[in-house]
Amino acid sequence: MPALASYPKPPGSASRRGRHVLALLLASWLLLPGVVLAQTTATPAPQGDALDKALEAEPAADEPAADEDSSLSRREQEEQAKNTPYLPAPENGKRLSEKGRAWIDRDKGEVYVDGRISLRKGLLEMFACPPNTKEHESIVSVQSEAFVIHAGLLAVGAETGTPVVFTPEYKPPTGTKVEIDVIWKDKDGKEQKVRAQDWIRDARTKKAMNLPWVFAGSGFWKNEELGTSGYLAEDGDLVCVANFSTAMLDVPAEMTNDNSGLLFEAWTDRIPPLGWPVRLVFRPVLDDDSKKDNAKTGEPAKTDAAAKPETKPEAKPATPPAGNPIPKPGAAGQQ
Repeated sequence: MPALASYPKPPGSASRRGRHVLALLLASWLLLPGVVLAQTTATPAPQGDALDKALEAEPAADEPAADEDSSLSRREQEEQAKNTPYLPAPENGKRLSEKGRAWIDRDKGEVYVDGRISLRKGLLEMFACPPNTKEHESIVSVQSEAFVIHAGLLAVGAETGTPVVFTPEYKPPTGTKVEIDVIWKDKDGKEQKVRAQDWIRDARTKKAMNLPWVFAGSGFWKNEELGTSGYLAEDGDLVCVANFSTAMLDVPAEMTNDNSGLLFEAWTDRIPPLGWPVRLVFRPVLDDDSKKDNAKTGEPAKTDAAAKPETKPEAKPATPPAGNPIPKPGAAGQQ
């Protein structure tokens, strides 16, 4: 399987049918015992370059970082953060890829992805992005390719919907709702956990973002001449707070991606220093119990009819009262 992030982005639109076929194949493969999503060529780009650029570009914040140590300079804290190791692998997590840091736990219905803080102050288009893409407008840079996370969400029961449509009229993105938590250890080694929305602030009201994310599913591009293809969200549109037609996760409300109209900003004083390691926990909201069971076992959910064959009542020769038709044998309970 090619490493999709290694290809340049060509012109052309996404193929929805191709997106579903490839994504379902990936998810089905992940459900097999002992399978990990191997990458045969390129690996996720190291985060060091992007984080170094962020350190150089970001001005001094007016608000201190979460758990900031006042005895250290800003630069010393950021260097300390970059050298802080990731959290240990999840106890029951199944690794999604031989490279990168992404896992699934089908019993809990969760996908785990490690990353580092890439932005603490400024307007946002993303909450999270793949490495070396949109760190200048994303709070977290994850250590995984986007299509790996997409496949993991499918494997725990999430279903893709449709990306945002802008013309001829606006249609919001759709798909399974996905909750995201952020887990990290503070400077004292104590584990912290918050909703991702609590790190995102409405620039007008100064309150936390109150929108959910939906699994829009992005799309795939294909270059017929070169015979190459790739996943569109690899260019950065992993978890968006402004609408993008290439978003994997998007907000189901009209949010412009024009820089002059961006609505959300990073909530600086709640976010650890740049470079600090964090873990994102993606949890699809599955209302249908059969979907939850299917995500755990990898088997098709059983219907009531399959579990217990229906017993048809015996037909009686009696004539019903006037005005009531004679029921057809076996009609009761049919779907």
